[in-house]
Amino acid sequence: MLIGLLKEGDSENRVALLPEMVSALSQRKVTVYIETGAGESALATDAAYKDAGATIASREEVLAKTDFLIGIHPPDKSLVESFRKEQIWLSQYNPLWNTDLVNQFVSKKMTTFSMDMIPRSTRGQSMDVLSSQATVAGYKAVLDAANLLPTFFPMFMTAAGTIRPATVLVLGAGVAGLQAIATAKRLGAQVQAFDVRSAVKEEVMSLGAKFVEVEGAKEDAAAGGYAVEQTEEFKQKQQQAINNHAAKANVVICTAQIPGRKAPLLLPEDAVAAMKPGAVIIDLAASTGGNCALSQDNETVVKHGVTIIGQSNYPSLLPADASKMFGKNILNFLELLFNEEGAFSLNFDDVIIKGTCITHEGAIINERVQAVIHS
Repeated sequence: MLIGLLKEGDSENRVALLPEMVSALSQRKVTVYIETGAGESALATDAAYKDAGATIASREEVLAKTDFLIGIHPPDKSLVESFRKEQIWLSQYNPLWNTDLVNQFVSKKMTTFSMDMIPRSTRGQSMDVLSSQATVAGYKAVLDAANLLPTFFPMFMTAAGTIRPATVLVLGAGVAGLQAIATAKRLGAQVQAFDVRSAVKEEVMSLGAKFVEVEGAKEDAAAGGYAVEQTEEFKQKQQQAINNHAAKANVVICTAQIPGRKAPLLLPEDAVAAMKPGAVIIDLAASTGGNCALSQDNETVVKHGVTIIGQSNYPSLLPADASKMFGKNILNFLELLFNEEGAFSLNFDDVIIKGTCITHEGAIINERVQAVIHS
């Protein structure tokens, strides 16, 4: 089988496979076609891909000659229309949200995989693109906040007086949130974190942060470790606690998201208005509505003296290492689909393959996606 790697759009600097991953696939007798210039913004040249055993080709050639196409983002409608029937597509395309795209894949009888649907399990960790890219996002978000803040992050004791450390509030203690906590602590800030999942309290505290606890949160073991929708009573108590802590914070890092749903609103405009002048909000959930009411995806706005950055693709700003992590996740997943002789095998008895495969032979086969589309 021939694998094709497409160049991402102008706003994306990452690439789904670096030359080192192509080399590993070549050893498995899998032939890889790379669109010209696909890896340039991630510091991977066409020459490096050739040395790894890939064939460099135009976009049209990649689409026409390969059976299995790989990208990072969801393909747009016009690109899907150019796919051949029964071609295979793999990317991170959020099928719980992009239901029209799912139906388009079904109409073309394509087999598709969405890497953001990798089951949360010990075995699945090496393929979990959400976790690897969230690590990048949490790290980069804090660095951005530190650069924009008109004060120091760490405490300074000088002849000119003592400078108090910045206070950072992290909303959501998933992978991005935990990396934000760790980075902010390394920079010397005082860190507080909020999450509705009590199970993350120990992780937050182990990183040296204070856990903001609100009693009465609803948790669901079937959610695979993700947060779930909460009751109105809990939301009111939660809002008051967040407002109180945000008013004292210099920086708020927003990371809370619920798969397949709009991001929970955690910072209404009145909470922003009560924050310190010069404070910074970084909203990593901006693409799904944002945790802050004033966030605009891919934009920076200043309201009530607070700088609000809506940035849902920080990994693109660290493309070399983000691509390396993403590509390793992809390679580990592809090893489930290709044997040592390069033959493709779709084994639905494997829970990871079954959970990640969304469409096949003209039908939606992922149960979670079925439930969303047929509800």
